[in-house]
Amino acid sequence: MPKKILFINQEITPYVPESAMALLGQQLPESIQAKGYEIRTFMPKWGTINERRGQLHEVIRLSGMNIVIGGNDHPLLIKVASIPVSRVQVYFIDNDEFFKKRGMGVDESGNEYKDNGERAIFFARGVLETVKKLRWAPDVIVCQGWMAAVVPVYLKKIYSEEPCFANTKVVTSLFDTEMKCEFGDQFKSCVEFQEVTTETLAEYKDSFDFVELGKMALDNSDGVVVATEQVNAELMDYAKNKNLPVLDYPGENFGEAYQAFFEKLTE
Repeated sequence: MPKKILFINQEITPYVPESAMALLGQQLPESIQAKGYEIRTFMPKWGTINERRGQLHEVIRLSGMNIVIGGNDHPLLIKVASIPVSRVQVYFIDNDEFFKKRGMGVDESGNEYKDNGERAIFFARGVLETVKKLRWAPDVIVCQGWMAAVVPVYLKKIYSEEPCFANTKVVTSLFDTEMKCEFGDQFKSCVEFQEVTTETLAEYKDSFDFVELGKMALDNSDGVVVATEQVNAELMDYAKNKNLPVLDYPGENFGEAYQAFFEKLTE
């Protein structure tokens, strides 16, 4: 039986402009699928995505759940489309408040959205709940981008009890892009959910930023990928100090390197 790989991406071309992260978000699932693996791919439904051009449509049976963050209910909408040529299917996590008519990390003036932390929390829980509904058990989850960085802590602290995630390995990918991601003092209280509490997050700074979010992801990961030639040095050192298995930057011919890494993690 082929292994199942879940890609949780911040960016995927052709739905957003090309970047190292967006290109890998498209090409890596395509490469792994071509090698015979079963895959699922998720990304946020950024407000800049043209639904008609991308041929997105809502999946009613997966939509309709409310996700509570900081005491507020946020309806979850799931949309789906297929990347041209490869036909890789992409599930989009959507919500009018967090994504409609809004860019990825910054507004039109280049300022980071003040609720980026809540957006990442909503995205993480939306993906995990949707995978549960699909009754699909991934062997490996690959998290790409800061928007996916909340996934590992939820998976390890909460969803590991779910049958579909019981044997799942989590990989965090590091990129050369980073943001200030100043989530503020309220992030810990917003990320609280079941076994994830302010007490379990006590080792992290009260004011979360990009690096602190990365550390939380790495603390709950089974492996780390150097996805670009240069990455945040502090996070790379942090991963090495934790003795996490590392896939060094594989260059352009990355498919076989990722395949070998996935196989080693799931031995």
